[in-house]
Amino acid sequence: MVEELVVAAAGAGSACVVYAVAAARVVKQYERGVVLRLGRLLPEIRKPGFTMVIPGVDRLRKVNMQIVTMPVPAQEGITRDNVTVRVDAVVYFKVVDPAEAVIQVEDYRFAVSQMAQTSLRSIIGKSDLDDLLSNREKLNQGLELMLDSPAIGWGVHIDRVEIKDVSLPETMKRSMSRQAEAERERRARVINADAELLASKKLAEAAETMSSQPSALQLRLLQTIVAVAAEKNSTLVLPFPVELLRFLERAGHEPQPAKPARPEGESDETGSA
Repeated sequence: MVEELVVAAAGAGSACVVYAVAAARVVKQYERGVVLRLGRLLPEIRKPGFTMVIPGVDRLRKVNMQIVTMPVPAQEGITRDNVTVRVDAVVYFKVVDPAEAVIQVEDYRFAVSQMAQTSLRSIIGKSDLDDLLSNREKLNQGLELMLDSPAIGWGVHIDRVEIKDVSLPETMKRSMSRQAEAERERRARVINADAELLASKKLAEAAETMSSQPSALQLRLLQTIVAVAAEKNSTLVLPFPVELLRFLERAGHEPQPAKPARPEGESDETGSA
């Protein structure tokens, strides 16, 4: 009798151990557990840690609550200004309602991926090339709104959408390079012209100042000579100062002093000789 009780107790203990092993589940910190009992959803969401389910009756679905980074494959489309481009993006999303993510959609990751691809194609067709290249923040916000609206019903929240790269045809790249080069050349010419205008005004003011002080021109000439003489590899040709020429010219036009008259009776030494 005792042996039968021991055997029965051992069998019951083994059955309990097997049941506990079959019923035991562990939910990680970044996960939540959704239990379906005979196909029906239980309202209680299993939190992280150790939990138990009824083997053969309950089915535990673990849902990852971390932010998922999903690359969107490159989509080819035609922009509103008839340019063929290839655009790829990346979507950041997370599950906020595990029960909705399990019940409302078969595979929320696949659903978000397909919706992101179709939305990206739609954005390409509605945008100009300049918007895709320079106004990405606005396009990112538009993509986020397009994805977030249906994703809310799936228990998914779209955290962020970013356009990664815009690939252009080689002909379009060359055309844009030529356009950028022409634009830069135009700016350079305008800046050159403004500099010439400003320099001419300053030179006119300097000439007006020097005209009132002739010695200033001579000082400027000497400064130029000093600046040129600093270079050892050049031959310096010193021009004749204009002021000196004017001085000699004035000296040549001055009247010569008259010779004193000789007294009568005196004769030249040559004549007396």
